[in-house]
Amino acid sequence: MEAIWQWGINLIIAIQQVHGPLLDNIFRAITFTGEEQFYLVLFPLIIWCIDYSFGAVLVIFFLLSDFLNIVLKDLIQHPRPFDLNPGLKLSQADGYGMPSGHAQMAVTAWGAIAVRVRKTWFWIVAVMIIFLIGFSRVYLGVHFPTDVLVGWIIGSILLGIYVVARYPLEKWLSGLNMWLQLLLVIGLTVVLLLLNRSSEGLTASGTLFGAAVSLVFARRYVSFSVSGPWWHRVVRFLIGIIVLFGLYLGLKAAFPPDGTALGAIFRFLRYTLLGVWLVLGAPWLFRLMRLAPAAN
Repeated sequence: MEAIWQWGINLIIAIQQVHGPLLDNIFRAITFTGEEQFYLVLFPLIIWCIDYSFGAVLVIFFLLSDFLNIVLKDLIQHPRPFDLNPGLKLSQADGYGMPSGHAQMAVTAWGAIAVRVRKTWFWIVAVMIIFLIGFSRVYLGVHFPTDVLVGWIIGSILLGIYVVARYPLEKWLSGLNMWLQLLLVIGLTVVLLLLNRSSEGLTASGTLFGAAVSLVFARRYVSFSVSGPWWHRVVRFLIGIIVLFGLYLGLKAAFPPDGTALGAIFRFLRYTLLGVWLVLGAPWLFRLMRLAPAAN
């Protein structure tokens, strides 16, 4: 393993020979497109303005992939390059390194979107985004090349499962009554909490719980369509994103900090509320404000 780490360090050193303030900022901007805050803008845009059903399912798929990444990192406990050579660190990163969450989640998100768009040009764009996000992690010295490669591989496997299983699974779930669907969501959440109760795990499981429960209720009680005039979509997005980040930042400031049992409970609650607003609360408000028509 030491030989692989040394090879990775040597490659990062070679790549960083051309680094400077401009390139550093460019790759920090690229790596930001794999951060939580970026997805908190991308997913609402899809759900509220482009395709509600696809966006809600994408969020659930993304969070399951994210949770798996968290569990694998804790199992493998792979160091980051700067743990062995601090001079390589050009950006902040916490926790273990393998598999790269940025790389895996880029494949998960952009791959699923490309499957939905079904255009050759978009596949090219998606692959470029996936590659650049992965490369940025190596350039910034926060991941070994092998971390990124493993992240891409796991993301690709999950994307293949998504493509094969999505519609049969949705058909099966839609045949169940609402209370059984809710019981499955609760059961899945309990399993996730038993597997991992780290801050990252609570983020993924809390958001997943809120989004999945909301989707069950939304499909029965909130008839929401993303169609309508372009300015309706703009207003929907602006109102929704203001409330979303109000919850995201406001609850973070108001709730107890992480590191305690009470802090863990409130972290789970905070992200549950974000999932609820994203999938149920905002669409309900948009219908109430006549900013969105009923689904056909």
